[in-house]
Amino acid sequence: MGNRATFVIAGPEGHERRSSSFGAVGLDLDLLGGPEAVLPFALGHRLEEGPWYDDDMCEAGALIDPARKLLLVFAQEGPSVAMRTRAAWLGMLGPAWPGWDVRWTYDGQSGLRAHLGLEPGHVPDTAHPGPALEADEEELADPDPMAAVVTVGSGRCHVLAHIADHPVAEGPALVDRLADAPAHTGYSRRAEAGVHVDPAARRVGWWLTGIAPHAGRMAARWPGWTVEFWADRWDEHERASGGRFAPPAQDRAAAPADVRAQALQRWAGPRGDVRERLVAALPHATVGRGFAPAVTAEQAAAARAAVERAYAAAVGT
Repeated sequence: MGNRATFVIAGPEGHERRSSSFGAVGLDLDLLGGPEAVLPFALGHRLEEGPWYDDDMCEAGALIDPARKLLLVFAQEGPSVAMRTRAAWLGMLGPAWPGWDVRWTYDGQSGLRAHLGLEPGHVPDTAHPGPALEADEEELADPDPMAAVVTVGSGRCHVLAHIADHPVAEGPALVDRLADAPAHTGYSRRAEAGVHVDPAARRVGWWLTGIAPHAGRMAARWPGWTVEFWADRWDEHERASGGRFAPPAQDRAAAPADVRAQALQRWAGPRGDVRERLVAALPHATVGRGFAPAVTAEQAAAARAAVERAYAAAVGT
């Protein structure tokens, strides 16, 4: 099973799109290598002229516009999405791309198309959030659980597996569906997404650290309600929930060090062309073209230098 990524190289004359069937995992760490290493790396992927990936199947991507010095990025997993390391990763991404306008695209690939002035693509009529979890679920013991927190009014708290659509996409039916679901007295662990619903005031606030395709259309799923998008500001949810959602404070020393270590490992040295190796090992097999290109020793060294500069800037050394 692949992990699809999209790369868009934009400029005054238009744009070109490249893709990878296996490039989403680790893309956020790749980007910490800065433009000198990342731009040739992105251009090394296969050129696409056909349809875009389905939005719900594209897990990470970036739009790089060297003329405007603009970087748009999104991902569904990795240190950029984990609550524990997200602020540290964002704090390093800007310095890794000095002088660039760096932005997270919460609606994922559909956000890249919107930036390019293209059609938004298919918007599903229905949503399928993950199941509600019991308080003792093994998944919730993970340091970076794939969880979405839903608080309702002043008394209800539910935790869903964040493995499908964002809960807010379900609309008001979410409240009724969770009426008989496992409930928590509160939730004090980390999460990747959340929703607070105030039925009396008919208000909804929601946030996420990853992406929700067509995020800007979520308000339409709650007709007659006031819907506020909190981006990745989960502290808004903390306040609205009256203390029922209270994630641990971030470790401002350990998190940047963790991200730095992961990024340096990602760019530890030259990488061979994955497809070429597979073709050599399996000469009679059909091998697709959606693999990462080679990385030279020079690119890797430039990327490591960018990571170190970004880390030093982020921690103030």
